[in-house]
Amino acid sequence: MRIDCLTLFPQMLQSVLEESIIGRAVKNEILDIRYTNIRDFAENKHNRIDDSPYGGGMGMVMQAEPIYRAFCEVTKDASAKPRVIYLSPQGRVFNQAIAKELSTEEHLVFLCGHYEGVDERVLEALEVEELSIGDYVLTGGEIAAMAVIDAVARLVPGVLPSEEAYSEESLYNGLLEYPQYTRPPVFMGKEVPEVLLSGHHEKIEKWRREQSILRTLKKRPELLLEAELTEAEYDWVESLMKEDNDGFN
Repeated sequence: MRIDCLTLFPQMLQSVLEESIIGRAVKNEILDIRYTNIRDFAENKHNRIDDSPYGGGMGMVMQAEPIYRAFCEVTKDASAKPRVIYLSPQGRVFNQAIAKELSTEEHLVFLCGHYEGVDERVLEALEVEELSIGDYVLTGGEIAAMAVIDAVARLVPGVLPSEEAYSEESLYNGLLEYPQYTRPPVFMGKEVPEVLLSGHHEKIEKWRREQSILRTLKKRPELLLEAELTEAEYDWVESLMKEDNDGFN
């Protein structure tokens, strides 16, 4: 997968995306992540890429021309138009399902905005998809882009050792992940659940599945509406919810 980042702060992205698992995937040529400084495409003496908004108001707006020129440069040899992602609090909220969808693409371009935003005309020209990582505002799109790129890239085949490395994680199948434990077997008087020490794989898988459902019901019950549950598991969840409701009566 190739990922292009159009940004005013390429080193900010590089400092994160060239480390750890994603960095190793780049070194192993599984991922091709490139960073393009939008300022390099400003056609003025001071490399200025922003101006005051028409109609007045606070702050500055990123100009359309340098962004468009940067995009044309990074895609000039592309065989097809890549999906262009603009990080914005106005976009649809990013989730694991979107991460899986994007991980199948061959080429993604991330546009990182700053100041009061980006000239609307270039967003229309590039046919961007707006994504948000939450209902809050950041100083720029780089942090949001790093979060999305990390979530997407780790699902690309070869980045992690196997599908099992992420298929049981929180949200991958609509449920939160089960509790995890490691040595020592006793910590501050609390013991590791006995089933995990049993060596009985079927019992361990059953326990983990039940714990995932219980944890989701407790922490994020709305996820159960879309989760892939068996009929028996649905009945179990309904009985648990009924017990909780009866406890308040």
